[in-house]
Amino acid sequence: MAKRKTDVDLPGFPSLENVDGGDGENTKNKSSGKAKKSGGFQSMGISYEVLKGITKRGYKIPTPIQRKTIPLILEGRDVVAMAKTGSGKTACFLIPMFEKLKNREPTKGARALILSPTRELAVQTYKFIKDLGRFMDLKTILVLGGDSMDSQFSAIHTCPDIIVATPGRFLHLCVEMDLKLNSVEYVVFDEADRLFEMGFGEQLNETLHRLPTTRQTVLFSATLPKLLVNFARAGLNDPILLRLDVDSKLPEGLMLKFLYCRPDERYTALVVLLKYVIPPNAQTVVFAGTQHHVELICFILSKCGISNTAVYSSLDPTARKINTAKFVNKKVSVLTVTDVAARGIDIPSLDYVVNLHFPGKPKLFVHRVGRCARAGRTGTAYSIFSTDDAAHVLDLHLFLNRSFNINDNKVVGVTPQDLLEEEHLSVTEIKKSHDIAGVLRTSENAYKKYLSSRPVASTESNARIKNIKFYSCKPLDDFLSAALTLEKSEDLNGENNKKSAEVQASEARKQQEDKHDLMIKMRNFKPSTTIFELNRSQRSLPFTIMKEKRTKHTDVIEKYRNKMDEIDKEEANKQFAETEKEEMDEADADDINSAFDTIVAPKKRKNLEDLYKNKKKKKKTNTKDTENYIPYQSADKHTEDGLAINSFDRQAMNAEFSVVDRDNSADMRHKPGMKKWDRIKKKMVSVQDPRAGKIRTESGAWIPASFKTGRYNDWKEKSKIEEQLQREAGSDDDGFKPLSHSQRYPVSRHARHNAKVAAKKREGGGDKELRHPEQIVKARMRLEFIKKRNTENALRKAENRKRSMRKNQRTKLKKGGKK
Repeated sequence: MAKRKTDVDLPGFPSLENVDGGDGENTKNKSSGKAKKSGGFQSMGISYEVLKGITKRGYKIPTPIQRKTIPLILEGRDVVAMAKTGSGKTACFLIPMFEKLKNREPTKGARALILSPTRELAVQTYKFIKDLGRFMDLKTILVLGGDSMDSQFSAIHTCPDIIVATPGRFLHLCVEMDLKLNSVEYVVFDEADRLFEMGFGEQLNETLHRLPTTRQTVLFSATLPKLLVNFARAGLNDPILLRLDVDSKLPEGLMLKFLYCRPDERYTALVVLLKYVIPPNAQTVVFAGTQHHVELICFILSKCGISNTAVYSSLDPTARKINTAKFVNKKVSVLTVTDVAARGIDIPSLDYVVNLHFPGKPKLFVHRVGRCARAGRTGTAYSIFSTDDAAHVLDLHLFLNRSFNINDNKVVGVTPQDLLEEEHLSVTEIKKSHDIAGVLRTSENAYKKYLSSRPVASTESNARIKNIKFYSCKPLDDFLSAALTLEKSEDLNGENNKKSAEVQASEARKQQEDKHDLMIKMRNFKPSTTIFELNRSQRSLPFTIMKEKRTKHTDVIEKYRNKMDEIDKEEANKQFAETEKEEMDEADADDINSAFDTIVAPKKRKNLEDLYKNKKKKKKTNTKDTENYIPYQSADKHTEDGLAINSFDRQAMNAEFSVVDRDNSADMRHKPGMKKWDRIKKKMVSVQDPRAGKIRTESGAWIPASFKTGRYNDWKEKSKIEEQLQREAGSDDDGFKPLSHSQRYPVSRHARHNAKVAAKKREGGGDKELRHPEQIVKARMRLEFIKKRNTENALRKAENRKRSMRKNQRTKLKKGGKK
């Protein structure tokens, strides 16, 4: 039977008839003769334009989170989805958004809003929308903090369909422009837990009050803190919770390796790792504790000949874009960052992650190392730790439910001493240079603050870590090839080159193990004699006393040594593995069940012992004897209190004097003349009004007054946008239709010529007064750009002129001095 025209297979997609949902192979089940279920995107009922963008992007089979989430969002349900990093969460909310919006509607206003915690994540989402929705006629704008507000005013006046923004700047524009969000149908909170961790809770709640009640809300998060559960309970309508891949916290293709070093050798270990272990053409992200350490690391790596760049929060937004683009385009091989890049950033070619300063929370470690080994790729994460971080390393292994064995040199190890000595001298010389004296001093102080502000490890880990002897760690197995190449370069006779690679590797490994054993023996060496027994030939009184004492207590000493050897063996063979440790800020099961009626999670198999215990348990019911029970209060107490004019409770509340300020919120009453004790100044100081410098919004919340500065009114007067829009609205051009994407942005030469001819016809033979709102805004934006460029060029020319005049004056002075 011939296949119908509508059933033609799409390129890059499995067939609707023969599809294996697991691996995408077009095979039939021979035993049953029935076709397997389809696992492609086309089985979800997505339109052709969206499917075409998915195909061009290279997606073939949806991930587990996409299989569960996309159908629910297409139904119009509010969803809270949790999944591990790199599982394709961005496509989960973009594909239903394209399907919901479909075509451009310039007269309606913004219909979709996506809020991201950081600039980099917002830019990445914006690029992903442009890439995935290249065949959709939808307009998207980007609203970021730190960018020009005038250009953002102009962008919002173009009536976009999708707004990708950071919460602070978006709320600022809403308050400044009195922006109405009645047309918003689809709202996404990307990395919602990070939004609350960064202190955007007030902005999110205020934005939520401005949105219509008929909207569809989607939250994507990696964890589920209590604040997020309360937010979902208040702002979402009958949400569904999707918890997938919660048990597997790390990607399958990710390898974890831990490198122990002394505190003063941390930067040397990083240089050795980047020079000898990590290939020079590989992409590596190095996580540092603070931005001061980022500057120091960049200086050290540059001096050592390693190409690198940096990104941190206080860096200029333009510089952050440039540095990120350098790394993504492989202009540099190392990107040094703080935790600003630990969440949501997707770098496709990332191979390695290095934790120079160990994070305080295991979840932050998971987000850091989750930048690599994404979407089925492989990667390696190296973590450099010292004595300050040992307890946190053990906490991490307890959180991941993994064993921690220092004898396994494939996972835990140290840097070989010869490689460390080779680079330690050069790193020390770089630190002593006068160029970074201030940065080095600041980074040392910042590290003390970092240790004091970092969450403390558990008491159990601090107790257990004392019994682990890290000095007995063997060199990490990854340094074997580095040591082998070093020996090859030092070999002048060329005998080792004749041997096979396996023989050389085994010899090098054996040599390293012998060297390590010798160092351990030297460290554990204890002399059998005392200082009184150095000269055995001279029969002195101390020598005879010590000899008699030794013969008397020989058995006790031998017994003690045997006991200590047994303890060392037990500690060496002991492996620490416990269940996942729960944190204080996590939401309880009761809170989750009360907030979400429907929870989709992987099924867990119950043990037979648990089932047997549950059968034995009986429900305890609290019975009350209603006949003989005497209550504390009368039955009509509330009625009497309501009818009473004065009660003791009311009089007591009015007469209460509170020494401690219990309510620090902005809604408390402020009395002039109130004072409080200042611990620093050691005196009473006046209390400032908490509402000072704040304004009240429509929802009743107090926000900073800087959100309403009047810049939008100034921009309107300057651009005359209202007058031109009113003039266009009053014109008799009733047959106005918005231009399509191909008409606004012609590609070929003939298309550009036809667009110019059509524009002249629409303008009535060159009458520039009859223009559409989109043309007006575009022209205004171009004029602003030209004016800004001309100003910059004029300033640059003036500076060059001054520089040349100074140079001429210097040359004249030199000539006069010679004469």
